[in-house]
Amino acid sequence: MRGGGGVPTTVEERWRQFFRWGPYGLLGLAAAIAAASADVFMDRTERVTAGALTAAALLLHVLWDHRCRRVAAATGWGPEQPDGGPVLVPGAPGPASVVHFVLRTALAFALTWLNPFFAIYASVGYFDAAQLLPRRLVHAGLLTTAVTMAGSQSGGLPPASLTQWLAFGGLFALNAGLATGFSHLASKDAEKAAERAATIAELGRTNSRLEQALAENATLQAQLLLQAREAGIADERRRLAAEIHDTIAQGLTGVITQLQAAHATPDRESAEAHLRRAAGLARHSLGEARRSVRNLSPAALEHDALPEALRKTVAEWAERTGVDTRFTVTGAEEPLHDEVAATLLRIAQEALSNAARHSGAGRAGVTLSYMGDEITLDVRDDGRGFDPLARPERRGDGGGFGLDGMRARAERLAGSVAVETAPGEGTAISARVPLGAP
Repeated sequence: MRGGGGVPTTVEERWRQFFRWGPYGLLGLAAAIAAASADVFMDRTERVTAGALTAAALLLHVLWDHRCRRVAAATGWGPEQPDGGPVLVPGAPGPASVVHFVLRTALAFALTWLNPFFAIYASVGYFDAAQLLPRRLVHAGLLTTAVTMAGSQSGGLPPASLTQWLAFGGLFALNAGLATGFSHLASKDAEKAAERAATIAELGRTNSRLEQALAENATLQAQLLLQAREAGIADERRRLAAEIHDTIAQGLTGVITQLQAAHATPDRESAEAHLRRAAGLARHSLGEARRSVRNLSPAALEHDALPEALRKTVAEWAERTGVDTRFTVTGAEEPLHDEVAATLLRIAQEALSNAARHSGAGRAGVTLSYMGDEITLDVRDDGRGFDPLARPERRGDGGGFGLDGMRARAERLAGSVAVETAPGEGTAISARVPLGAP
């Protein structure tokens, strides 16, 4: 981040600025102070020499800066200053950066030899040794810079007396210790920074994978919602098909039976009775069809519990078909979920309808049994029976939707339907549903 006018606002950017422009500033400051104190430390020849060495140091930095720009442009290395120039050494330290450090340190040593104030310029070696030198040479570079700094602080190079030599030795030890200690701390900070950068990069990759997983989950969720919607549509179609079969089909069958009976009866009063039954069946079937579309419970369960609804259904069926039929309830009656009651009533209606159409039975029995954790409905007749292994169309039951519909109804409530029959031996249909369903 930068402030207005390209001013660096982070520590890293300020250091980059210093690594690029610091040597120029320190060289200029050292040259200015050295020029002011030239009469004290240098003669005419030394002044000329110092000027030449200062110019050489300035040229060295210009050439090094130019090389960094060229390498950065060729490799796409960054970051860069607003004017396009690099701020650090491109890539890892190499022979060119080592040569640059050695030449600059030698020039700084020579200038400090001529005037101790040039140590201001030499101090830059403390800061960029780790930037310009391979790790194995950083310690040697710091010690070399410490020699120059100790010579300046002890009164100039070379020491002129034993006292100066002692001061030089002590100051060298102090400079070397401080430089080494600070370098070690900087190295540890760099390692921590690298670890933080690696952690941040790993977090970035983890976040990327998480975003990808979330996107995949969203896609899967959309697919599941679509499949659930399609499954719901298919289930609703099956429900409506079963309801239509159990209401309209059965009602029409009864209407046709009554109309045929009315047509075959010569007695007008008996014929009118059959016609009234046909009209009642038609109205009842129409009402059941409308209730099925609205997904309501059967009309028989609107005011009665399942046992009473079954008793009335069996009685009406027996009166309509003339089949001697008995209805029995066993076990302690318990309250049922509406869907359980509706399912068992529809299964009973379908089983009786099949018996009326196909069995030719003379007797039938319907038993509702409460058996602890489940409820059982048994419908039996003494009709002609059929081969349960035969294809549905060969059994003559209109495609066999009745048995399949009964099984589908029971399975929706985790129940089952079993059929026991054989040709000439009647039929027994048993439906079992958990008492606590759904």
